[in-house]
Amino acid sequence: MVAISAVLSVRIRRELKEEAERLGIDVRAVVERALEEEIKRVRMARLRELIDRALESMSTSVDDWIQSVKESREER
Repeated sequence: MVAISAVLSVRIRRELKEEAERLGIDVRAVVERALEEEIKRVRMARLRELIDRALESMSTSVDDWIQSVKESREER
């Protein structure tokens, strides 16, 4: 599979860039990994918000919901 890429331009302190170069740090890989982690974190936070809102509208506590999920898994 061919990955399609995009160019991202960002300004950082010159000394930070120079130190990364001296240490042989692959800045692209570091930025890509950090961005992937942040995307995952934000998606999880939004999912938690959706679940919380759904639970509030169902008048179900989080503990009751967790217990129901566990029971459902055990039934399989």
